[in-house]
Amino acid sequence: MHSRMTENFLRYLAYERRYSAHTLTAYQADLAQYQAFLDQTFALQDPAAATHQNIRSWVLSLVEGGMSARSVNRKMATLRSYYKFLLKREAIQQDPTLKVRAPKVQKGLPHFVQEAEMDRLLDGIPFPDTLEGWRDRLVLELLYGTGIRLSELLQLRVQNVNLHEGVIKVLGKRSKERVIPMARPLQALMRTYLATRSTAFAGDDHPYLILTDKGEQAYPMFVYRLVRKYLGSFTSSEKQSPHVLRHTFATHLLNRGADLNAVKDLLGHSSLAATQVYTHNSLEKLRKVFEQAHPKA
Repeated sequence: MHSRMTENFLRYLAYERRYSAHTLTAYQADLAQYQAFLDQTFALQDPAAATHQNIRSWVLSLVEGGMSARSVNRKMATLRSYYKFLLKREAIQQDPTLKVRAPKVQKGLPHFVQEAEMDRLLDGIPFPDTLEGWRDRLVLELLYGTGIRLSELLQLRVQNVNLHEGVIKVLGKRSKERVIPMARPLQALMRTYLATRSTAFAGDDHPYLILTDKGEQAYPMFVYRLVRKYLGSFTSSEKQSPHVLRHTFATHLLNRGADLNAVKDLLGHSSLAATQVYTHNSLEKLRKVFEQAHPKA
């Protein structure tokens, strides 16, 4: 791919769209894979010269290679952004992705943990009275009690915790800031963790809230392993990831009658459509009640 145009595109995403480093890496990898396909299959080195037939062939090769429709759609989103950028810069006259249909994705309901299972998890585990024990509990309680994303948890700094107001300040996608309240038990847990941490790492004012056993900033796989360790023992959920606790947070709020717009703001969604997916779980619950209780069901 023309390195200058690609670099300009990635700089545009980084500095104007303010995409995260993780997203930029994914875009870069998608474009490199696409360029390699064009080069090997059509001896085409300039993506600006690609047609919709070339792009369709790439999509077909991905599907035939066993890639999921969701992953193919994500890669197509990269191409659409790229060609839209080229069009604005007048590097092309028309967008070749407009005639390409992405494969349909089977929409599944978000996986979540049942309330009774969450109660057993948080109340039944004898977390040790150590820094690691308080940290593990805090990670689970923060993910479930505030609905923050994994990336937001990892970037959460001690200075973003306001125990006087009982809130945390989170920097979400595209650097959008939001303030999320903490329930009183979570505030108490936060105080205990911070006090234990300051004793364990005396004189080391690490800026990030969640640290590894070695006192370093936590990383994605560290939190994944931590969450799986506890969810695997206490829940029947098929998926056991940090994101499942975010789904659980939203589903439990809506099941108990929370306003959809309020949940949207708490989750940091840019549109209500992203939040509405959680109402399906509530509807499923209502449908089961109807089928079990209504005489005409």
